[in-house]
Amino acid sequence: MIFSYLLAVIYLAFIGLGLPDAILGAAWPAMRFDIGAPLSAAGTVSLTICFGTILSSLISGRVIYRFNTGPVTAVSVATTAFALLGMTYSTSLLHLHLFAVPLGVGAGGVDIALNNFVALHYKARHMNWLHSFWGVGAMIGPVFMSAFMRDDSEWRLGYLSITVLLFALTVILFASLPLWGKAKAKPETADARHGAAAPPVTNVQLLRVPGIKYAMIAFFCYCGCELSAGLWAASYLAEIGGLSGAAAAACTSAYYGGITLGRFLCGFASVKLREARLVRIGCCVCVFSIVMFILPLPAAYSAAGLILLGLGCAPFFPAMIHETPSRFGEKNSQSAMGLQMASAYAGLALIPPLLGELSKYFTLSIFPWFLLALTAAMFFFSERITRTVRR
Repeated sequence: MIFSYLLAVIYLAFIGLGLPDAILGAAWPAMRFDIGAPLSAAGTVSLTICFGTILSSLISGRVIYRFNTGPVTAVSVATTAFALLGMTYSTSLLHLHLFAVPLGVGAGGVDIALNNFVALHYKARHMNWLHSFWGVGAMIGPVFMSAFMRDDSEWRLGYLSITVLLFALTVILFASLPLWGKAKAKPETADARHGAAAPPVTNVQLLRVPGIKYAMIAFFCYCGCELSAGLWAASYLAEIGGLSGAAAAACTSAYYGGITLGRFLCGFASVKLREARLVRIGCCVCVFSIVMFILPLPAAYSAAGLILLGLGCAPFFPAMIHETPSRFGEKNSQSAMGLQMASAYAGLALIPPLLGELSKYFTLSIFPWFLLALTAAMFFFSERITRTVRR
């Protein structure tokens, strides 16, 4: 019963994790004029957020071992809320960068603590549904922003509304702390009990664990592929596919909808299929969808391919995360989760700008080939992990 109550709290926390993720892009056209920032500055703010998340990921194992999952999650959400409050009243680009660091640190703390807790205590379907709720939050954020932005000066009200929601979530998380304590007192496995008694291994020690480097590369490639598709697909469909700007933007929204729906469906599929098989199926669907971009088909097929790409991407991240304790040991899972998430956020930060730079020399026609190479790398290294751990 305790774990059922906690699951509801965890789902709420992941909705809260997704809320801030898309609002910078939604508000930036108005925000940048209000604070006097150039268009390109959104990229540096986003990179700063990623830096905070990577930092949080690398120290997460020790912090969660010292303070436990519940308190770390509650404080991390509170940190995110205070950072958004600071952004709400920022008057310069410097202020945005200053508050971007705690925003990333808080988001990373929530992400890593809850992913590891769910991987240890819940079945694979709950991991898939957990990441579906992140998608719900990521879709709700821009809706709140657009509802308040009746004119350019009201982007602050959009930020403030989401800040209020996160402070309300913080209250719920602090109220739930007794539940986390009871859950920690009743670990589900003997390995979890033994793992809880020993301090986590260092990141340097963990790098010697078979398969962990393959996992880091796989996460790096996947997250770079996911965000590259979301960031550049509309431009590709408009410039190469011939769609209107509005239609291309709608396809991008449908792509994220495909990821959210796919993860919801994978929750049911995981009852019958193992995580490794779901990853293989997802990669095959990704390849098929990318081929729809490459072939000289009407623009409607490219749009359908983008939705299909979202469905193909859906199982990779939750399945790889849920396999972490069984692949690397429960006593190593928290630190392994941190290294994997650090690699994932590095991919988010580095790969999409790389595609942008390459498009200067090869045009955006390189877009599907770039995604195909990343998908091949995702598949190759995920298979290497499976074979290494099996041996």
